[in-house]
Amino acid sequence: MFANEDDFNAAKERVNLLKEDPGNEAKLKMYALFKQATVGTCKASKPGAFDFVGKAKWQAWTNLGSLDQKSARQKYIDMVQQLLDEQGVTVDGSTTAEAQSTEQFKTLNVTSENGVYKIMLNRPNKKNALTFDSYNELVKALDTAGKDPTIVLATITGAGDYYCSGNDLNNFMSATPDTMSDMAKDGGVILNKFVSAFIDFPKPLIGLVNGPAVGVSVTILGLFDVVYSTNKATFVTPFSALGQSPEGCSSYVFPKIMGRAKANEVLLFGRKLTADEACDRGLVASVFPDDKFQKETSRLVDEYAKLPKNSMRLSKNLIRSNDKDLLHKVNDAECELLVERWTSDECVQAIMNFFTQKAKL
Repeated sequence: MFANEDDFNAAKERVNLLKEDPGNEAKLKMYALFKQATVGTCKASKPGAFDFVGKAKWQAWTNLGSLDQKSARQKYIDMVQQLLDEQGVTVDGSTTAEAQSTEQFKTLNVTSENGVYKIMLNRPNKKNALTFDSYNELVKALDTAGKDPTIVLATITGAGDYYCSGNDLNNFMSATPDTMSDMAKDGGVILNKFVSAFIDFPKPLIGLVNGPAVGVSVTILGLFDVVYSTNKATFVTPFSALGQSPEGCSSYVFPKIMGRAKANEVLLFGRKLTADEACDRGLVASVFPDDKFQKETSRLVDEYAKLPKNSMRLSKNLIRSNDKDLLHKVNDAECELLVERWTSDECVQAIMNFFTQKAKL
C-alpha cells in the first residue's frame, strides 16, 4: 500500500522542520526520490564536467533506474520521517528535548535551543533544595538530553539567588522509627541512580553556579565537564555537622582535583569556599562578576554548542573511560554508607537539632 498525494505533500513540508543539515548523502537521496516521484525515470542529459553539484544530483537520480513513481513517493515519505525521528523532531516541529515542557517537571524548568539543553532547578522559594522528585526529574532530564540527537551539550543552573541548598531535609521528616530504615534504603537507591546519571551522561555537561551551593549540589560538580561560577557563589558540604558522609563521588573526585588536604577541609570539616577559592582548588573553571555572569556564560555555551558534537562526545568518553567503572564503585560505596548514616542516632539527632534551631529563627 502506497501513500497518497496528500501524504507526499505533507512530507515535503515536514522537510523544513529538520533542525540540522542531514548531510549531502541524505540530501542527494531525497532529491533523487523527489524527482523520481514527480517526474519519473531520469532522462535528462548528464551535466558538464565542471558542474559538480549538477552531476551529483543527476547521478543520484539516475541510480534509481526504473523505480516507479508510487514507490519513489513512499520511499521519500519514509526517508523524511526517518530523518525527523533521528533528530527527535515531533509532528509540531519541536525536538524531543523541546517537547519536554515544564508541565512534565514539578521542580525543574527545562528548555532546549540551538543544541543546548538547559536545566534550571526551579524551587527558588526553597533555595532550590532537592526533593526526591528533584532527583528523579534530573535523572529523566539528563536521560532525555543524552538520547536526543539534536542536543550537543547540557547546562544546569538554579532559579533565583541560590544555585541549590542541597538535600531537602524534609525528605525524611515524614519517617517514623518503623519506616526510617526502608525510607533510607529507598533514598539510597534514588541517590545512586541520580549520581549514576551524571557519571554516564555522554555529552558535555556544564554547571552554571549562579549563587550559593550546598551539599550534594557541590559534590556532584566534580562530575561535570566544566563549572562556571558567579563571584557571589559559595560552596559548602556540611556532612559532619549533620552526621552524614560524602556523596556524588566526591570522596574520590575531590582529593583528585584539590589534593587530599584541601579536599578534607571541605568534606570532613565543612569549610565553606568562596568562588575564587573553589576556582583555585580546581572545582570551578572560571569566576565571573555577578552582573556579567549570565551574559558571559551564555556566550561561552553558545560557542561550545557550535563545535562538532561527535568529536566532543567521543573525547568526553575517552577522558572518562579510565575512571568510569571506578566512579560507579565509589558511588555504590558512598550510598551504602549514607544509608547507614541516615538511620544512625547521630544523624537523626543532628537533623532534629537543625530543625529546632531553624524554628527559633
